[in-house]
Amino acid sequence: MHFSPSAHVHWLPDKFNLSKAKVTVNVVPGGSYSSYDYMGDQLLRWQEERKQPKVPTRAFGQSDHQKSNRSLAMSSNPPLLSQILANAVCVSNKASAIVREIMASGQLGVVEKTGLDDLQTKADRSAQDCIVSSLKANFPGLAVIGEEGDELHGDVPAEWIVKDQDPRALQMGTPESVLKAKLEDFTIWVDPLDGTKEYTEGFLDHVTVLVGIAVKDKAVAGVINQPFYNYQYPELPQGRTLFGIDGVGVHGIERVLPPKDARIVTTSRSHGTGLINDCTQACEPSEVIRVGGAGHKVLLLIEGRAHAYVFPSPGTKKWDTCAPQAILHALGGKLTDIHGAEFKYHKDVGRVNDWGTLATSVAEEHQDYLSRIPQDMRDQVKDYFKNKKK
Repeated sequence: MHFSPSAHVHWLPDKFNLSKAKVTVNVVPGGSYSSYDYMGDQLLRWQEERKQPKVPTRAFGQSDHQKSNRSLAMSSNPPLLSQILANAVCVSNKASAIVREIMASGQLGVVEKTGLDDLQTKADRSAQDCIVSSLKANFPGLAVIGEEGDELHGDVPAEWIVKDQDPRALQMGTPESVLKAKLEDFTIWVDPLDGTKEYTEGFLDHVTVLVGIAVKDKAVAGVINQPFYNYQYPELPQGRTLFGIDGVGVHGIERVLPPKDARIVTTSRSHGTGLINDCTQACEPSEVIRVGGAGHKVLLLIEGRAHAYVFPSPGTKKWDTCAPQAILHALGGKLTDIHGAEFKYHKDVGRVNDWGTLATSVAEEHQDYLSRIPQDMRDQVKDYFKNKKK
């Protein structure tokens, strides 16, 4: 992919006081690699603040008590699901710190994978190397599938290998159905930076780190880490981590029901026409919230800011939906494809969610939204990208 020296200038959103911020593309010889440098006053201040001495761990979503007590030996023999989740929580915190550090440096190392809507950054690569290397080191033989491929992207620093376990996760109950699950029953789905395009454009609150845990073909647990939560308010703790087990509960967030007198739908911020718009409007929304990132959209459902997440496109993958689905289900919501069928998450399943995504804050409302989308619209979803090119 070759870049024109004047190509791809993005203007960041006024609502984040970044309206003066533009992105310039510096072309590296060979034309396949570039770095995006931000000129916005607010983002530059944010970056400068992050060059100061590190703030206490509490700012990254952990209390001092949790920090001092988080490392428990695996010899205590809690269920395997608890062990993997407990480590995934700590690993996601480290990955999120890496994501913040790279943003603060201003050297994002952006590569186009398939186009401007499918980017990869140094943060994607580094966070995945941290997560995958840690989980595989701690659980040899564990199937870990990451968005950024099967290979490491360079030497992994020793400090990126996280062995700690979160005590809260270790102490969570385990559903009877997975209590005796063996290592070969598990598949871990990793999106090291969900919302990469938003990361490069300054929509930092849209960004999440996702670690989904499946047993056989079911999404049973997950971690959603929001690295830039509160980023506009540097005086407040930065970042938050929520994690949970379907059938047990969730730590790190309180469920809020959406307003009863509205029908708020969240969908992609990148596509406002065609099938996505038609299906969204078929749900008769009182308001449409267009944001990036599957993890972020599910957070809107959990926080009661939206009733439904409608995405009739094969644009999400298993690593986008495994963790959000497990956490949403644990809180009384529901996530399926656009036909209402459950996703399967075993290691040999296809990566693409061919039939799109439909999720609701309240499980009992899922059928209502599903029934409002005409069958002929739903039948077009699998061929969305093919039809879009016509």
